[in-house]
Amino acid sequence: MQTNERVPELEAAGKPSWFRDIRVLRAIAQVGIVVAVVAVVAFFIGNMVTNMRRQGINIGFDYLSQPAEFSIPGSGFDRTGTRLEAILVGVGNTIRVAILGIVFATILGGLLGMARLSKNWLVSTGARLYVEFFRNIPLLVIIIFAYLVVFLRLGPIEDAREPLGLAIVYVRGLFLPWYESESNFGLYVLILVIGMIAGVLAGRWRQQSHDRTGVPARSLLWGASAFGVIAIVGYFALGGPVSITVPAFEGKLVVGGIRISPEYAALLVSLVLYTASHIGEITRASIQSVSKGQQEAATAIALSPLQRIRYVIMPQALRVAIPPLANQYLSITKNSSLAVAVSYFEVTKITNDIIGNGGPAPQAYVLLMFIYLILSLMIAALTNFMNRRLALVER
Repeated sequence: MQTNERVPELEAAGKPSWFRDIRVLRAIAQVGIVVAVVAVVAFFIGNMVTNMRRQGINIGFDYLSQPAEFSIPGSGFDRTGTRLEAILVGVGNTIRVAILGIVFATILGGLLGMARLSKNWLVSTGARLYVEFFRNIPLLVIIIFAYLVVFLRLGPIEDAREPLGLAIVYVRGLFLPWYESESNFGLYVLILVIGMIAGVLAGRWRQQSHDRTGVPARSLLWGASAFGVIAIVGYFALGGPVSITVPAFEGKLVVGGIRISPEYAALLVSLVLYTASHIGEITRASIQSVSKGQQEAATAIALSPLQRIRYVIMPQALRVAIPPLANQYLSITKNSSLAVAVSYFEVTKITNDIIGNGGPAPQAYVLLMFIYLILSLMIAALTNFMNRRLALVER
């Protein structure tokens, strides 16, 4: 006859001692590692603070409220501004380079990756040579070459070029068309946001209609049309809240448009050309990771080439591409610090100038590391969100 009674002696014999329990040992090991890391960090920080006090160096951050004693070209920041304000200007310049670098490098890298897979020998070979050339040259060399050999050799103002009458190019920089906003520009931005929401909703509506009826969705066309109609109607309803200005000469001065300094242009172009070579390989490998059976199945159900790329290849390739792309986006942000070689006033250059004007180096570099840490964590959080959105949902 079976019984459900428990035998305490057997249970006690089957349960290991706490010093043999793998879960307890893992917890002890993790706590020990954390304690060791904290102790090492505390030792180095304490050693640094002791040496700074011994040399009479202030360990606080009150130096940030002192005058910077240098100006930042193209920003309106002068010598009377505080060091904290200068750092904020540098952070803005770093973000400006990083965002445009990420956008342009992604576009160029995507095109290179698809060109590598082209059946046209000339296209695929040209893309491969591009990738091998830029990927095997140090980024710093590319930046210095672009600055000294390209942008500083554009010629004086007398030899300025005006391509299509829309831009002005000479040694002082690139002057490009830009916009001028009126007082009601903020309201127009709100209208554009509403237009974007309407475009997304229109695209989803067409996709749902396609799922029910089988009629071609053309969700991109419908979404873009909805956004365009709202943007155009809002523009005329507000009486033109924004206008485009084209650079033009007034004597020896250039008025209108926006100026891109040679330092900024050299840094941005170099970051894009260098990083695009790596993104191109990521794109190529991601597309090749999609099995040929998937592509053959898409062809068998009569999907067009664009539909195969949009609905079959890219959704699967992006799942592979997002993690390495995140590393490249982080590299663009951190590699912007190489702008010190061409004296572009991003946050690292400004930090070095603060130290050169008597600012404390330990606090300045700790703050600099903290700034890059925050920027990197923001990019990582965004790419991780995209990675989770694209992940397969398992049952």
